[in-house]
Amino acid sequence: MVRELKLDRMVLVRITSRYPICLCEMKLRREMDSLGTYKNPILYADYSDPDVVRVGGDYYMVSSSFTYIPGVPLLHSRDLVHWELINHCVKELPFEKYALPCHGSGTWAPSIRYHEGTFFVFIPLVDEGILVARTRDPYGEFEWNMLCRSKGWIDPCPFWDHDGKAYMVFAYAKSRTGIKHRLSLVEIDPQCQSLLDTPRLIFDGEQVAPTSEGPKMYQKNGYYYILMPSGGVETGWQSCLRSRSVYGPYEYKVVMHQGNSPVNGPHQGGWVSSPDGRDWFVHFQDVAELGRIVHLQPMCFLDNWPFIGQDQNGDGIGEPVEEWAMPSEGMPEYAISQSDDFTGKTLGLQWQWQANPDAGFYSLEKNPGYLRLYCYRNPSRENLLWYAPNVLTQIPQKPKLTMTVKLSLSGRQEGDFGGIGMVGHDYGYAGLYCTGRAVQIRCYRGTVTEPMFEGEASEKLVFSQETEEGRAWFRLTLGEDKTYGFSYSADGRTFTRIEHSFPLKRATWTGAKLCLWSCSRENRESEGYCDYEYVNVE
Repeated sequence: MVRELKLDRMVLVRITSRYPICLCEMKLRREMDSLGTYKNPILYADYSDPDVVRVGGDYYMVSSSFTYIPGVPLLHSRDLVHWELINHCVKELPFEKYALPCHGSGTWAPSIRYHEGTFFVFIPLVDEGILVARTRDPYGEFEWNMLCRSKGWIDPCPFWDHDGKAYMVFAYAKSRTGIKHRLSLVEIDPQCQSLLDTPRLIFDGEQVAPTSEGPKMYQKNGYYYILMPSGGVETGWQSCLRSRSVYGPYEYKVVMHQGNSPVNGPHQGGWVSSPDGRDWFVHFQDVAELGRIVHLQPMCFLDNWPFIGQDQNGDGIGEPVEEWAMPSEGMPEYAISQSDDFTGKTLGLQWQWQANPDAGFYSLEKNPGYLRLYCYRNPSRENLLWYAPNVLTQIPQKPKLTMTVKLSLSGRQEGDFGGIGMVGHDYGYAGLYCTGRAVQIRCYRGTVTEPMFEGEASEKLVFSQETEEGRAWFRLTLGEDKTYGFSYSADGRTFTRIEHSFPLKRATWTGAKLCLWSCSRENRESEGYCDYEYVNVE
């Protein structure tokens, strides 16, 4: 049975009732018997807003990164389960304001497509417009252009039709536009250099699918499909629109929700087909403190509607699976590096700065085999970690870990500091501090208010102790209880715990991040620096 609902702005949506999907589910279950299995999440790491594309036997995935630069991580897999980090689509953001942290701005949810031998990545800069990055070599350099200057247009996805025309579907950020729930479609030139028309409203979900966003457009069996999350990040569901015409009207259906599963959300993602013709859906789940982790769901079609996951409660709607048959066998079991010995000529791909990078932040050449972070001052405001552009971060890859670093501080004046920490709305860091006459082990706690979007930070000293040497080992230990703490050592074997526990808290739109930071804590010009011999994450 189908009913029609008239929404505001004269957008027509057809809502299809639920129906049994036992045939589809039986097909999915049979795959369990022929292949090994994987378990969700496939990545317990903050690769939020994932989108995926297949080229031959290779899969490529992108994610948002906001103002952590280089941005828009590009990952590669051969089986959709094991991933390696191979590149970033944006080396720096082409606007002056990103020389400083702009928490909550920057690169929102991207999309990736492969068209006529070129990878296209559509990247929304929420305050500036739609940036298009392109390359023929996913391991090489990306070229980019601004498709349009449009504040508040988010989650863009390109689509090339059979007649050669190209389109972009997108949503709106209410914080910038005052618009929510709506999707628009606009024709663009096939080379993605400019808009060719005025955007047309194709869906308003206020009455049936509030907070619809993150649209991804596809075509199959004569239908145009738009997959999108609705209902909000923490508690929403997956929706689908379909139509015989690119501009609609579109029918609407819920195709996956949490149901009886433990996976809240499940939120934004992308559909991809494997070489054997099976369909898969990659999406994220919000786990608060550690951000948005990545899941993989089986997918199939019934009556030309997608069905995602497994119907566990019998309501006819898919639910996320905890374990399922591998998409393929015998593929490389890639992993994402976290440890680093700094012997390369460039920083490892796991590292991102808290703003656009600057050559004055660091060196890998001054002391080969070491990362040198300079005691940089913040020229714009007080030198707190939350405001500092020269904070070197990485995404935790699991909910429980230990990060150990060996460092030496060459302080030149009072306030020179080098250490390790965790960035979030409640954050902490520990390291060596130069008093001008001696060296101290110090630990600080910072707290951040959460107005849209940057927040205001304050810090306090929670531990201080003099030490005889300007060299030490520091360790950050993250527990499953969502707290972390620091310890230090003079020999790398025996560690003394700093008796202060920190609550793990997310940052603006991202999970908490591990970090290295050297600075002038008193915000003075300094020639001091900190050399890091290695970072070991277990």
